[in-house]
Amino acid sequence: MLGPTMVEWLKAREETRQHVESGAPPVDAAWVQRLADLLATERSWQDQYTDLVGLGSPSGRFPSSNR
Repeated sequence: MLGPTMVEWLKAREETRQHVESGAPPVDAAWVQRLADLLATERSWQDQYTDLVGLGSPSGRFPSSNR
């Protein structure tokens, strides 16, 4: 279930890391799109992960943050 999401998340993070390390300014549309995709993928992965972890709790849901 998390496999494809995890692969895409790690791929997007690696592409972003490579771009940042290259020293290229992050102003072109392609870089901005990759960053948007990374953030959306990361959010999706976090949501899926917390849902799965929450299944093991007494309430069946991941607790809300105290922050």
